[in-house]
Amino acid sequence: MCIRDSHIAADLQQKEKEKREVVTRWDKLNSLIGSHSGGLFRRYAQEYTLDVLLQYANVQMKYLNRRYTLSRIPNSLSLQVLDNDMAAEVRSVYSLSGGESFLVSLALALALSSLSSTKMNVETLFIDEGFGSLDTDTLSVALDALESLQNQGKKVGVISHVQEMVERIAVKVVVEKEGNGRSNIVVRS
Repeated sequence: MCIRDSHIAADLQQKEKEKREVVTRWDKLNSLIGSHSGGLFRRYAQEYTLDVLLQYANVQMKYLNRRYTLSRIPNSLSLQVLDNDMAAEVRSVYSLSGGESFLVSLALALALSSLSSTKMNVETLFIDEGFGSLDTDTLSVALDALESLQNQGKKVGVISHVQEMVERIAVKVVVEKEGNGRSNIVVRS
């Protein structure tokens, strides 16, 4: 073999090596993104976003109910709770009582507000009922959490018929029935 042929062979081997590196990069990208529709990447992004949301929610849960920590069921977009009073026993969210489910929902709503506020300022939060399922102590904790949000400059609207809520909320928008399908709206402070 002459020197010229060995240079050509070396050039071809180098080009082949470079092409293999390109193919390896594309294979790695394909394994991360998946098909042309991006389903695998979309799933990864959803799992990541849910994990971040759960970090914020667990900060709220420490304040609302220290007993539970929220987590994502591995390789899914479903939630489970860790029962800290039972040595971090993994439980289904369906095993929670009505009041506990409400607190988990409240923690997730507050977390969503926090997650959104990293890019934009969420100033108003409306909560429609659920307070009737809470015992007196849990209701007090929930109201304290809402007052804390108000103290941070957020506007919190609560739709409720629970008398304890009515007594603790300073400014109320009350809908009074007048009859014949008509109502009157009154602001009270």
